[in-house]
Amino acid sequence: MNNRNYNIYFSTHTVSGIIICALLYVIFFAGSFSFFKDEISAWQSGTSNVSTEQPTFPYRTMLDSLDTEYNLAGRDVFFYFYPNSPKTYVSFTPSQDTLHNQKAKERKYFTYNSITKKETSYKEAYDVGEFLYRLHFLAQLNQVPIRIGYPFGYLVAGLVAFLFLFALITGLLLHWDKLVSNFFVFRPWSKWKTVWTDIHTALGVIGFPFQFVFAFTGVILIVNTVFLTPFSKLLYQGKMDKIYEDLEYTTTIESPFQNKPLHTIPDLQTWVQRAQQQWPDAFLKRVTIKNYGDLSMRLAVEFEAPTHQRFAGTGIIIYDLSNGKIIQQRSPYDSPTYIGAIKSFIYHLHFGDYGGYFVKIINFIMGIMGCVVIVSGILIWLVARDKKNVPAHKRKFNAWLAQIFIAICLSMFPVTALTFIAVKITGNSGQSFIYPVYFYSWLAFTLYYILRRNLNRTNRETLLVGALLSLAVPIVNGVFGKVWLWQSYAIGATDIFFIDLFWLFISVITFMAYLKVVKRHHRPVEKQLLPVQQHNEISTLV
Repeated sequence: MNNRNYNIYFSTHTVSGIIICALLYVIFFAGSFSFFKDEISAWQSGTSNVSTEQPTFPYRTMLDSLDTEYNLAGRDVFFYFYPNSPKTYVSFTPSQDTLHNQKAKERKYFTYNSITKKETSYKEAYDVGEFLYRLHFLAQLNQVPIRIGYPFGYLVAGLVAFLFLFALITGLLLHWDKLVSNFFVFRPWSKWKTVWTDIHTALGVIGFPFQFVFAFTGVILIVNTVFLTPFSKLLYQGKMDKIYEDLEYTTTIESPFQNKPLHTIPDLQTWVQRAQQQWPDAFLKRVTIKNYGDLSMRLAVEFEAPTHQRFAGTGIIIYDLSNGKIIQQRSPYDSPTYIGAIKSFIYHLHFGDYGGYFVKIINFIMGIMGCVVIVSGILIWLVARDKKNVPAHKRKFNAWLAQIFIAICLSMFPVTALTFIAVKITGNSGQSFIYPVYFYSWLAFTLYYILRRNLNRTNRETLLVGALLSLAVPIVNGVFGKVWLWQSYAIGATDIFFIDLFWLFISVITFMAYLKVVKRHHRPVEKQLLPVQQHNEISTLV
């Protein structure tokens, strides 16, 4: 590779990487835990989704209750079922019968738990699993009062994913000529700059296919969520419902409201069960009621095929409830449409929900490897700019920037473990509790390590504190949740057992890493990574 191309790739890779490194670390770290979102939710609630028999959803009771309180006549009602969870998202639209329905403009949405039989708002049902899942695409930033026409958090996440994809490609081109030879070079007893460079190169090459998949699918998912408005205005005259229909995010049920009441509203439980009998192995994804109580009333029941039978398969049955006829039917095991196949393929690849715990664990490891690559990249960047020919004010700025980035990144580990402990000890959940616990403790850790200005101690202490807090997670679950690790295993609550065992393994591995770091720190080396500067802004890196 000639020097000109090398310099271009090096500069673009470095600039794009340093711009997004902290946010990218947050996305990777939170995203890695998001692979176990359902297990985390079960662990926090103390109710296993595996060992507990899932009761049938009470359609009749639910609809009668909502009809009594809100008058459902002329409304569209939706039931969205969470996979591997007793939770169901329930919502309904304003009524089209505005003359006879005094509450026509009201709308409602909440979460219903089929086991506890409780209705809670979305914010009240918010748990750590949902929090980390939302954090991995920066949804919390949507609450920032910035008016740009798009959800701010999604926009930032999309830009980060795009720049990450760019950094991956330029990084591959940068090491292309010596890709094989450098991959097998690792010098753990050399100076720290060499160690971090070897780690960055080796782990970057190993994780490249996985990281490319995450970046590419993440860009597509964010684009489909955030950047649809310009296309809707240009091609769909601002009709977002139409573009969502064409992308198969929603199902349009053609049935104009007639304002003629049905004499008897049928038992929807019977009709849903009839649909389930056709594909008993498929997952019931969504139930939609169109024009409730009207002569034009329709029922749509949507299914999703198991991934081991059809990787991208969705099915639907639409009934005309005025006469019981089937208006539309498509099996989830039939070949999907082109858009449906691509959309499902990208979704399954990104969330890793197609291969059980094996795929989830592999994806988690690859995600954490991505975090290591990011941190090593920050340290390499810092060392490359800490030279005598660089002006003192620039060296000082670079040192502070690295301190901030490293403090933000490494503090996430103990803060995440601390949040697991807090929700279990207090028994609290919801946004109003998780947000301050996580963000305030994260801010405290970050400010503390920034002010300490010692990268070495930041690394050592976050490893030690994170290891101790990780060990405390299964202990706290046994003491306060009354479910010890061996008890969850005995009753077949594999999801709760997995989270406890998962944190136990993290604690052991992190503590081993801490001992290695301490041993290396006290071993004399010929040359330190960074020279001691006059104002002692930076100490030796670990």
